[in-house]
Amino acid sequence: MRLKVVLPTDIVIDKEVIKVIAEAENGSFCLLPRHIGFVSVLVPGLLSYVCPGGQEEFVAVDKGILVKCGPDVVVSTGQALAGADLGMLKMAIEKKFNLMDERQKKAQSAVAKLEASLVRRFLELERHG
Repeated sequence: MRLKVVLPTDIVIDKEVIKVIAEAENGSFCLLPRHIGFVSVLVPGLLSYVCPGGQEEFVAVDKGILVKCGPDVVVSTGQALAGADLGMLKMAIEKKFNLMDERQKKAQSAVAKLEASLVRRFLELERHG
């Protein structure tokens, strides 16, 4: 099977695999090369796959869609991080989420300042109008 994990701006994985294990809302599932076509909505979590040499590798994915059509398995997601070592992958995920949290806090602060400025302007208009 050919596994592709795609983001809106990048391809994270594009390789031959012999097995894919992913998780949907109703539990995890396994895909093998001769399985029929399949579509599933993925929940945030780990997707694992086995390469032809037998080594298992992992991808942390945000929610997304998995489609198996013939020999192709395509996962479309908003965010994904790949790694063969779960410990390193966990640290990379935590680092990325901490960075996202910091960006979210800055964005929320900017929105709060804009809202406060807008309220002040309306109050000024009301006083002068």
